Amino acid sequence: MTVSIPQARPAHLGWRLLALVYDLFPVLALAFAGSAAMLLVRGGTPVEPGSAGAYGEAVWLWTLCGAYFVISWQRGGQTLGMRPWRLRVVDANGQRAGWPALATRYAFATVPAIVGIELVALLPGIERLLPFWIGAAIAAAGPLWSLFDREGQALYDRFAGTRFVRLTPP
Repeated sequence: MTVSIPQARPAHLGWRLLALVYDLFPVLALAFAGSAAMLLVRGGTPVEPGSAGAYGEAVWLWTLCGAYFVISWQRGGQTLGMRPWRLRVVDANGQRAGWPALATRYAFATVPAIVGIELVALLPGIERLLPFWIGAAIAAAGPLWSLFDREGQALYDRFAGTRFVRLTPP
C-alpha cells in the first residue's frame, strides 16, 4: 500500500530514532512544568512513592506528554523533532490522521511498556532496575518492528492504522 502524499516513503528506523531523541527535549520541559504544577497543587509537599497521588501524577504526566504528541500530529502531522527531517504521521491513505487514530498510536507506543514495568515490579525478589530494562525492551519492540514489516511500519502504526513517512525535498 503506497502513501498518497506526493514523494513520501516510509521512514526507516534511523529517522524515527533521530526524531525521538529530538522530541526528548520538549517532552522533558513538559514533564518539568507538569511536575511543578502538581507540586504547587499539593502545596509544596512531596508525593509519597507508591501512593495513589504518585500514580495520579504519573497519569497526569503521561496525559500531558500524550497531548503534545497527539496535538502536534493532528495539527501538522509533525512534532518538533520530526520537522528537521521531513517526517510526518499520516493515515493509511496518506491524509491527515484523525484524533482517534493518533490517540491509539500514542497509547500503543507507550502503554505496553508502562504495563510491563508495573507487572515486573510486582514480582517478589526482583532486582531494582530490571522492570525498567524490560519496559525499555517492550518500548523498543514497537519501532524495531519496522525493520521486519513489509511496509516499514512500526507495530503501533499497524495497530492505529497510521503511517510514519519521510517526505522527499521538493
